[in-house]
Amino acid sequence: MSTDADRLPQFVLAGAPKAGTTALHAALATHPGLYLSPVKEPKYYLTDGGPPPRSGQRGPGDAHSAREWVWRRADYLRLFDGAPPGTVRGESTPFYLYDRAAHRRLAADVPGVRVVAIVRDPVDRAWSNWVHLRADGLEPEADFATAVEREESRAAAGWAPFWHYRGLGRYGEQLRDLYSVLPREQVLLLRYRQLVDSPRETLDRVSAFLGVEPGVAHTVAPENVKPYVADTPRYRALARVTRAGAALGAYAPPQVWRQVSRPLLAALHAQRAPRPPMPVEVRREVLAPLLPDVALLEELTGESFDDWRSDTGRGDFRSRRP
Repeated sequence: MSTDADRLPQFVLAGAPKAGTTALHAALATHPGLYLSPVKEPKYYLTDGGPPPRSGQRGPGDAHSAREWVWRRADYLRLFDGAPPGTVRGESTPFYLYDRAAHRRLAADVPGVRVVAIVRDPVDRAWSNWVHLRADGLEPEADFATAVEREESRAAAGWAPFWHYRGLGRYGEQLRDLYSVLPREQVLLLRYRQLVDSPRETLDRVSAFLGVEPGVAHTVAPENVKPYVADTPRYRALARVTRAGAALGAYAPPQVWRQVSRPLLAALHAQRAPRPPMPVEVRREVLAPLLPDVALLEELTGESFDDWRSDTGRGDFRSRRP
């Protein structure tokens, strides 16, 4: 007779958002010794046995997104029912790295869980996060630096974590707190640039960490790269409709708004434009409050992240691996 322990994940891909978890999930799913849940980002350990609270769904599209969370335990366990015997079960929810309550729930429920955490230059990550939300018509602020500066007030007002542009990039604090509930040997820290620049070696490293044969998993084309969309009158009109529709979509099954929103998203993405370089002064402004956390990450890992202190980022997945 199977128990919950036989149906729970044995590993999670835990962050950070816009740092390559979708690409890594897809690559690991090609390994016959691994089983990745068919639902990416179930967010189960972000919940405490109940639906996500409305108090954390105040940003555009948040309430609709929350309807897709898998919060019932029976539903979560069923995600792994298709795992062939002997395979190593896993799921991907990038926000697990950011959410301290998720750390505790995961450690208590699956004490031996292995956590793969992917980190990315925090300014590049925040920029990609903002581009993503703009492309989906949800971010109303057309200026990246201003959107970042509004983070604290938005968080206080109950906007969901995906709007926490700087906060999601405070990896030092997140890793420190994760180490307080899980042994370090159960955590593998990767860098986004490793996944992009040396995917074969990185996949072998992850495979070894998860206890499966290296040299088997292979990369697949990236699917989660959003286009940069210019701020035009047409874009603003479409975005207003999108935000209104997403608000109404909070009261319908998630698949209904997904279906209805497809032509809107296609129209928004038709406005794509070349992604402009980030002005040096903007990068410095966004980075400055994060510098102590970069130092903490270096102290925790013994690795150098000095490249993050530079005046230029390293680009996105598509620009670096066409």
